[in-house]
Amino acid sequence: MSNNTFGLVARFDSPAAVMHAAEEVRDAGYKHWDVITPFPIHGMDAAMGLRRSLVPRFTLVGGITGFTLGMLGIWYMNAFDYPLAVGGKPMFSPMFAFPVSYELTILLSAFGTIGGMFILNRLPMHYHPVLKYDKIERVTDDEFLIVVEARDPKFTPDGARKLFQKLGAKEISDLEN
Repeated sequence: MSNNTFGLVARFDSPAAVMHAAEEVRDAGYKHWDVITPFPIHGMDAAMGLRRSLVPRFTLVGGITGFTLGMLGIWYMNAFDYPLAVGGKPMFSPMFAFPVSYELTILLSAFGTIGGMFILNRLPMHYHPVLKYDKIERVTDDEFLIVVEARDPKFTPDGARKLFQKLGAKEISDLEN
């Protein structure tokens, strides 16, 4: 294996074939691999052994931050910054602060979701070695790929190639960095 090798790519013709192959690659113990498809395939996350995304945690943190900032902002403005007693109403009431807090909750939840997705997916990534695959444009239409990376501790070119051959890959190619 040369230092310039990114991994091995196998091409499959159907969603069922790539789903079965993904289960087998997962069961073979590979950790650094991916499936590239032209459309989402229901159940692929389970077939790959992926755990639930962490993006909802970013969303929750953004939402709690937005709600808290809204309440604290209205409280500070009414109680200290510009206290204005009108008709004996209290200086702060959650009822008055709710619309601002609600909108900030939605806004910062959205920012948290987008930020979490960018962070966890390591975006923006302007280049990936899979783009060097000569038939990558077919994957946007009707073909399916599994890529096993050379950095995987279990990866050997011969071992991965034999696994893909056993799984019925239509084509197996080396990928370079």
